[in-house]
Amino acid sequence: MAKSTRSIKAFAYLRTSSAANIGEDKDSGRRQLQAIEGFARRAGIELAGTYHDEAVKGSDPIDTRPGFAEMLEALEANGTKTIIVETANRFARDLMVQEVGFAMLKARGFDLIAADSPTSFLDDTPTARLIRQVLGAVSEFEKAMLVAKLKGARDRKRRTGVKVEGRKSIAEQKPETVEMARRLARARPKGGKRSLREIAAALAEAGHTTSGGTPYAPTAIKLMLERPTAPRLALLLP
Repeated sequence: MAKSTRSIKAFAYLRTSSAANIGEDKDSGRRQLQAIEGFARRAGIELAGTYHDEAVKGSDPIDTRPGFAEMLEALEANGTKTIIVETANRFARDLMVQEVGFAMLKARGFDLIAADSPTSFLDDTPTARLIRQVLGAVSEFEKAMLVAKLKGARDRKRRTGVKVEGRKSIAEQKPETVEMARRLARARPKGGKRSLREIAAALAEAGHTTSGGTPYAPTAIKLMLERPTAPRLALLLP
């Protein structure tokens, strides 16, 4: 009897945690796919498609990931039963999410393969489960240590007065708008001091509006008048 040449088909699943690692000039997704393709060639597996969750944390539950959900629909539709990831922590970095996700896939008849350790998910012996849990715990620990280090660095910068995160204020984005608002507030037209709404209207007439093209709200004008801009602070320094 002739030997079957029918190959196993699989989907490649990629996950990128940070939005900073997304884009053609970034290597996270490309590296993951190369590792998966290399393993598939060696194992005689045909890749039927690639699915990618971008800016999705490894601790996010499997069923909340749009790319993974789309892949599950494709698995159900075309009969493919195998998923390949670069490493176990690309599937899930959080130990609980990893185990729950693996159990869910197994219950639906799907195989999960990590390219760097092909049997880590397929074997369900006590030893394999222990190894999978240890690797997940180590990955979770490394992630927690990295988060703690980054937080420490941010805290040290904050203590020196450096702004390290958050949306920029109007004073930082549009210092010329803030300066004009202050000039309008200082000027005393006939009839008395300008109101916040009148300042907003005068700014809009001069072309200083929000990103949506509308006049600034009175609360925004109030903030402009209360917060000194960096250049003005520099002028006061000796």
